Parts: sequence; C-alpha cells; structure tokens
Amino acid sequence: MVPFDALKIAREKSLDLVEVSPTAQPPVCRIMDFGKYLYEQEKKERAAKKNQKQIVIKEVKFRINVDEHDYQTKMNHVLRFLEEGDKVKATIFFRGREMTRQGLGREILERVIQDVGDKGIVEFRPRQEGNTLHLILAPQKTK
Repeated sequence: MVPFDALKIAREKSLDLVEVSPTAQPPVCRIMDFGKYLYEQEKKERAAKKNQKQIVIKEVKFRINVDEHDYQTKMNHVLRFLEEGDKVKATIFFRGREMTRQGLGREILERVIQDVGDKGIVEFRPRQEGNTLHLILAPQKTK
C-alpha cells in the first residue's frame, strides 16, 4: 500500500500510522493508537522491574590485629549476609606501619575464604588497592 493511502486511512479512523520495522524491505507500518501503545510498553517495563532482584553489597571491615571473638562475630555477619542473598566485601585497611605487614592481612582474608567454604563463591580474590586490601564474596547460586 502506498504510504499516502495508509496515512489517509489512519486519519479517517483518528489513529496513528506507526513504523514497526524500518529495516525491512519494504518498511512495515501499522495503524494504531500510539499513546496507548507507549502506555502498554511502559506498563510491561514496570512489571519486569518489579520481578528483578537488586544486588546489594554489604561491607565487613577487619583489622590485621583482630581478636578471635571479633573475628567470629564478623564472620557471623558475613555468613548471615550471604544467606540473605547479598554480596559481601571483606576489607582490611592498613594504617601507618601496618603497610609493612600486608601478609597478615592476606592471611585473614584467606581464612575468611576458608571459613565461608561452600556457603559462598569468591568473586574477586584478595586485591590490594592503595592501603586497602579487599575481596568480594557472592552467595551460592540456587537451582
């Protein structure tokens, strides 16, 4: 059909002529209420957004001279966050001369990885950025 005739028919019905597939040969057009079409598309997008899960990263900070009880408390927080489905960022911040003892920080993070075990996945191995050492743990994938 000639575009002029299609536009004439659309105006008679007080609707819009909308190009559906511009890359097709010849281009495909439909006669529809464009405002209603946009409203339905927006409604579908909102429904899709409602079903998706937000990724939350919780942070737990350790020190290189952490006591055993403090370590266990923070590990309980890490395990709880992973069970709730959140990612966990375990961080060790070095101050002053603690920078010379980075091996202790790596040992603590390796211990965290071992204690988490199969309850979580290591997304990023311990990584040094400036005076901060951190690793990211993600919850296990559920089938």
